[in-house]
Amino acid sequence: MNFSRNMDDEYEKLFRRMNPPRVVIDNESCQNATVIRVDSANKHGILLEVVQILTDLNLIITKAYISSDGGWFMDVFNVTDHDGKKVTDEGILGYIRKSLGPESCFTSSIRSVGVKQTMEHTAIELLGSDRPGLLSEVSAVLTNLKCNIVNAEVWTHNTRAAAVMHVTDEESGSAITDPQRLLLIKELLCNVLGGGNKVRGASSVVTEEVTHTERRLHQMMFADRDYERVEDEEDVDEKSRPKVTVVNWSDNDYSVITIQCKDRAKLLFDIVFTLTDMQYVVFHASIDSEGPNAYQEYYIKHIDGSPVKSDAERHRVIQCLEAAIKRRVSEGLKLELCATDRVGLLSDVTRIIRENSLTVTRAEVTTKGGQAVNTFYVEGASGCPVESKTIESIRHAIGNTILKVKGKPEELKPAPQDSPTRFLFGGLFKSRSFANFGMVKSYS
Repeated sequence: MNFSRNMDDEYEKLFRRMNPPRVVIDNESCQNATVIRVDSANKHGILLEVVQILTDLNLIITKAYISSDGGWFMDVFNVTDHDGKKVTDEGILGYIRKSLGPESCFTSSIRSVGVKQTMEHTAIELLGSDRPGLLSEVSAVLTNLKCNIVNAEVWTHNTRAAAVMHVTDEESGSAITDPQRLLLIKELLCNVLGGGNKVRGASSVVTEEVTHTERRLHQMMFADRDYERVEDEEDVDEKSRPKVTVVNWSDNDYSVITIQCKDRAKLLFDIVFTLTDMQYVVFHASIDSEGPNAYQEYYIKHIDGSPVKSDAERHRVIQCLEAAIKRRVSEGLKLELCATDRVGLLSDVTRIIRENSLTVTRAEVTTKGGQAVNTFYVEGASGCPVESKTIESIRHAIGNTILKVKGKPEELKPAPQDSPTRFLFGGLFKSRSFANFGMVKSYS
């Protein structure tokens, strides 16, 4: 068995050596985007590798044409930076050439693309029922256990919450290695996650394995079957649901998936990863995301060569793709705060947001080179629209020069009162003691 696998690996290396990948970056042919062409020997998962590399560079894929029938893989991507401009930074262009070109032949892997191997932190994976104050309780437990949260990403969908956190020992600043301490961390976090929904389970995993955070979050929520819709949610916000169809094209034994939904960052990555993780192969695809909406069409087969075989399988594919699209959706008005990092900055900002009766539906908190770059998605009480005077009050308290508002408050629509996506962060900013949060300590 191992001998056969090694032979397959050696054959793949030889084939790629004889047919090295080719990357062409063109900033001339398209008026409003950088065109990236990738030609390579085909293998399962290669589309995901390419999309992940582009996505991890925070590039926006506005159009794509994909063809991988037979033994060759040919893709064309139209990409821009986050400001909608062509990509001209030579550092980024050089990284793309190195990561997707001939030098990538023996270094890239479907499991490790975009991941830096490090033992500087301990990874904690959390999964449980979403409820008010959950992140606050998790942070408090980790702080009491002398753990610093150096990075964290949390998703909520369909009353469930999943998180991947990177923590270090408070004193040493290194990964936590003591087995007894790791066991205690796991047990206490499981106790926190066990509250709320008694029907669905909760879990915490402490590991030194290095994974791609967003891929891991998708895998955790997929394994938790978050794609199975809650009965109370059946008729909620049907107009905003993604439109996903799956039909079989009998002439060529393909299943054709069409997706129409509101466009957002990393949408293509989320869909391609889900298809790949479900063991489907994309043979052809057309992506058009210019404008507010996205239209995507995929010609797929299962890895065993068969199209979608039954109505049950078709329904499951639709459910899983809808879930993949909605997990990362951020509701509310987007506030971006950029300022020199200092102790208590996050505490001050979240206090001001709370004092203005706003609820945070999602937050991304990072510190880069001494600069705090924090993004908050906020809504009014019970999902009401955010009033302009509220934003002006926050601007006055925080400072106009460091706060950016994306979107217009008066255009926001009310969300359902019991929208589960508000639970996780709503309790975080209502606590009476901000100093006890691991998140505040790590990023302020």
